[in-house]
Amino acid sequence: MWKEHVNKLHPEVVVVVVVVVVVVVVVVVATAAVVVVRGRGGAAVVEGVVIAAAVVVVAAAVGLVVVTVVVVVVVVVVVVVVVVVEVVVVTVVVVVVVVVVVVVVVVVLVIAAAVEVEEVVVEVVVVVVVVVVVVVVVAAAAAVNTCVVDNVF
Repeated sequence: MWKEHVNKLHPEVVVVVVVVVVVVVVVVVATAAVVVVRGRGGAAVVEGVVIAAAVVVVAAAVGLVVVTVVVVVVVVVVVVVVVVVEVVVVTVVVVVVVVVVVVVVVVVLVIAAAVEVEEVVVEVVVVVVVVVVVVVVVAAAAAVNTCVVDNVF
């Protein structure tokens, strides 16, 4: 029954609903994780919101449910890594990830539109790009954190 209702909706509406639900979940998870592990109040909420904002920006730039889901999974992984590794520059990391991902995704979509590639191919490429960018940035942040923070503080 619900499938019929969903089919009557515009794809954009479905994407928006998915993104909103996802953002709420990510904010709660990110905030809870930071509060529990770091024992901080206000800062944790800010970090949760920043991470959720990253999801919204990427999802809006891409507009694909598949990519949105992948980004959410990646963001949750980033949150876990950030909490475990104690990356001090969490906000910077998230911002860098968002900027790079958005730029790359837009470029991919523009090229795909010009060449008229199948939509599935575009989704796969975007997913791979998002995952690679996030992994590289998180790894770099962890390395910087280990080298700099341990020696300075």
